[in-house]
Amino acid sequence: MTHNGPGRSHDIAHLAHVELLTPHPEESLHFFTEVMGLTISGREGDSVYLRGWDDYEYHTLKLTAAKTNGMRHFAFRANNPEALERRVSALKAQGLGIGWNDGDQGHGPAYAFHTPDGHPGELYYETRWYQPDEQTRPALKNQASRFPGRGANLRRIDHLNLLASRIAPVREFFVDTLGALLSEQIVFDDGSEKGAWFSVNNKSYDLAVTEDHAGRRGRLHHLTYAVDSREDVLRAADICLEHGVHIETGPHKHAVQQTFFLYLYEPGGNRFEIANAGARLILAPDWETVVWTETERRKGQAWGLQTIQSFHTHGTPDTPEGTS
Repeated sequence: MTHNGPGRSHDIAHLAHVELLTPHPEESLHFFTEVMGLTISGREGDSVYLRGWDDYEYHTLKLTAAKTNGMRHFAFRANNPEALERRVSALKAQGLGIGWNDGDQGHGPAYAFHTPDGHPGELYYETRWYQPDEQTRPALKNQASRFPGRGANLRRIDHLNLLASRIAPVREFFVDTLGALLSEQIVFDDGSEKGAWFSVNNKSYDLAVTEDHAGRRGRLHHLTYAVDSREDVLRAADICLEHGVHIETGPHKHAVQQTFFLYLYEPGGNRFEIANAGARLILAPDWETVVWTETERRKGQAWGLQTIQSFHTHGTPDTPEGTS
């Protein structure tokens, strides 16, 4: 059972950034800069703009102080202005558009929308490239900035995992409205969809949507940044141990998408993943969606580790009040 559409539209270039909310801004900032190794690009109001050392845009994480945790929005960058207009027209046709805004420190005008499950998103094209200073200028001009040698040394943003009360409408949205490729999915014996993984470029996935077992709408499962190797993921686990960071599960290897993973909770309560940067590539124009069955998923992860219960029960915001 596959639900793939006509293939990638190539109107969307990549996952650009995510705005995370935290009720403990100073502790969360320390986690992301000193333990994870991200660099501050700028500040504005209650927000700090952050990036990995090889993220070429001004920021890939916007960390904002709030009363609760969760995600305020995620953003995709379009391939060109014409692609942006095509996807905006598709969003408007589906009644999911919110409207244009002026953007923020990291990019130009953006079109805000929401998924069928209520996740807030943005699309934009005009961007601000990161400009290194004397402290961050790399030796090689084809690298965004100098290797920081700090904490886990996160290289770049990798993917985002959203929770949804119902998978099918969100799956249809990303395939039909935003033009993504459905690379893998989980479908149980009764036909219910439990998860879907989407690719907008040649990576095997840039975004995932999995079932919210609490039945709530529009929540965040986790945000992922990449490091260079499995060994870097293992070292990150040691670094987190030394800093008293809560490790939820891993290091281990997923069966779905084969990601080598480490899952943490940052001080604000949001789940955060560190993964190896050796992403699988999908170059075939006629890729067929890989479908995982109920029996296969009950075997656990790639090497037999059973999925920890909190992986199915914890999402943010973890309070019923909302996201701000």
